Amino acid sequence: MAQLGGTALDVFPICLGGNVFGWTADRDESFAVLDGYAAAGGNFIDSADMYSAWAPGNSGGESETIIGEWLRARGNRDDVVVATKVGWLPQRSGLSAANIAAAAEDSLRRLGVDHIDLYYAHGDDPTVPLAETLGAFDALVRAGKVRYIAASNYTAPRLAESLAVSRREGFAEFTALQPKYNLVERTEFEGELADLCAAENLGVAPYYGLARGFLTGKYRPAQNNSSSPRAEGARAHLNDRGLRVLAALDEIATLRNAPVASIALSWLRTQRTVTAPIASARTADQLADLLLAAELELTAAEVRRLDDASV
Repeated sequence: MAQLGGTALDVFPICLGGNVFGWTADRDESFAVLDGYAAAGGNFIDSADMYSAWAPGNSGGESETIIGEWLRARGNRDDVVVATKVGWLPQRSGLSAANIAAAAEDSLRRLGVDHIDLYYAHGDDPTVPLAETLGAFDALVRAGKVRYIAASNYTAPRLAESLAVSRREGFAEFTALQPKYNLVERTEFEGELADLCAAENLGVAPYYGLARGFLTGKYRPAQNNSSSPRAEGARAHLNDRGLRVLAALDEIATLRNAPVASIALSWLRTQRTVTAPIASARTADQLADLLLAAELELTAAEVRRLDDASV
């Protein structure tokens, strides 16, 4: 287990992404993945109210609903760190005080819990004053409906400004960040944003840890994976840099007798400030690669090999 930033939350080193629940994984498949994750000691589950509003026939909240049903069925609420987000569900968009309050109640109802452990602003909303947004989050914390608040998709200047506003107003502060970060998408997080997280002791739980599946090694130049819902996003990385990364991953995976995905997630775990990369699994078989990454430790030479290939 690892402590998430300055919080009292001890979390499994791989966070289970819930974006597939109710989308590419139905209820039974989702339960199988959740059961396997919990059986391996996993306790950190990430969702959002907008998962999976993009899918035909869905309206959002499907992931939270399935997670809530699983928590009730297994009676293990106290053993699980539940994270969810507000701001990107089409019918509950933005970070106004009224919207945050209403969205939180919706998420609590769908999850069937009396509090959310980690509640993210899904993305910055420059149309709303930060004091209003942070005041609304603070009210949820004071009411016991949220334990900790966090930010996702914030730039370093806006994250720093948010922390300053919370301190000035005496509001609850962001304790963690969820950025897009992986071996083929490094520039958005590394540098100013990573430096700020280190300086402020913010926990970091990167999303797209496997670059929409590209870093599983499933997508290769000669292969046709067009039927996969993630194919277009994953195949966008089939360039010179992406192929260098795959070659390095293949080399290390062969030497370690481990899946490519496990190596890619283990590299993320070695990065400063990263507490728990987020990765999703549609089936229990896919889950095995994520669980291995929680215990696989790369050598300094292996980390350098991946660093060099991914610049």
